Amino acid sequence: MGKKQVKTETPAMALKDSEVVDTAVAKATSSSAKKLQKGRAYIKATYNNTIVSVTDDRGNLVAWSTAGSLGFAGPKKATPFAASKIVATLTEKLKKSGPTDISVFVNGSGGGRDSAIRSFINQGFNVMSITDVTPIPHNGVKAPKPRRI
Repeated sequence: MGKKQVKTETPAMALKDSEVVDTAVAKATSSSAKKLQKGRAYIKATYNNTIVSVTDDRGNLVAWSTAGSLGFAGPKKATPFAASKIVATLTEKLKKSGPTDISVFVNGSGGGRDSAIRSFINQGFNVMSITDVTPIPHNGVKAPKPRRI
């Protein structure tokens, strides 16, 4: 156990520390108060679930939601009703900082794909474009040989 050192703070040091805190607070408030103008909405509609995520125009995730996270279970996760509820919860998350103009990218062939797009329009988003990015095989792998009986 050594001697305890008592530091005395000079007014210049106190001013420097308060400036650092002020700039950190200013950065935090400016980033949270920054409202996005444009964004992208990605809808993945499978036969088992519907996943919707919203990003800014650079691709950084802003908010996401799934039917399973809302309490839907089993085959009810892929219904159009679940997709509309997903978009409603995303609207609540995006109220303060979310984008108003969105480009929609749809992936998959589940039941919630059309309902999610309609819900985005009904919730007040300005849908700039709708793009289907579902992967389609171009000839794919070789078919199995026919069965001999």
